[in-house]
Amino acid sequence: QEVEETVFFQAGGIAFVLWGRDKLARDCGITDGPAGGFSGVALAHNVRSEAEVDDVVAMAERAGATVTRPPAKTFYGGYAGVFTDLDGHAWEIAYNPGFPLAADGSITVPDFPAG
Repeated sequence: QEVEETVFFQAGGIAFVLWGRDKLARDCGITDGPAGGFSGVALAHNVRSEAEVDDVVAMAERAGATVTRPPAKTFYGGYAGVFTDLDGHAWEIAYNPGFPLAADGSITVPDFPAG
């Protein structure tokens, strides 16, 4: 499914999402540039609450991660924060009430309205 220049694929119990590189970099709070900058890939981990987003991002920062976008409300009605790990990989920790998590933690891409 395509929504606002973003494509969503259900892949078993995970969602695979493709964004434009510049849009993803902006969303991660990372400047895209020459080698050593943004890799063009971010891993997202969805959690069950805003408090869990805060906890995971704080734990990552205590472990040496760099917070590039502090947890905050999102344009889609959720709550998320982004950090880069010690190897420079971007991680988004998100609570998105529109993407329900099953008891086993798997995620389901919802049916988006046509438009």
